[in-house]
Amino acid sequence: QVQLVESGGGSVESGGSLTLSCAASGDLVTRAWMAWFRQVPGNEREGLAAIDEVGRTTYADVVKGRFTISQANGKKTLYLQMSLLKPEDTATYYCAASPPRLGRLLLWANQFEYWGQGTPVTVSS
Repeated sequence: QVQLVESGGGSVESGGSLTLSCAASGDLVTRAWMAWFRQVPGNEREGLAAIDEVGRTTYADVVKGRFTISQANGKKTLYLQMSLLKPEDTATYYCAASPPRLGRLLLWANQFEYWGQGTPVTVSS
């Protein structure tokens, strides 16, 4: 089991930066696959970045070079550093986790079992 609580969302101007945090707890934390997703009402949840149990990362093309996923505090904190933000980055951002799996680390929502409550991000033009 993993419990996830996101924070750090807010409003920022286009071109600005924001860092989201996700506090993770539970017995899977040190070996879980972790990821960030976002969702706009009416759209499917979109995978942005993920990190596996040994620190390998993967990014969606839409955020590659602008967003960075990282962990700290013994993997109990997951970060998403976001820069060069655009109005189309406006969404609710979710932290997700799953037990480590065989195969590739993918940004599929159905690969992740545990979800936080989300934190909203608004980017104004």
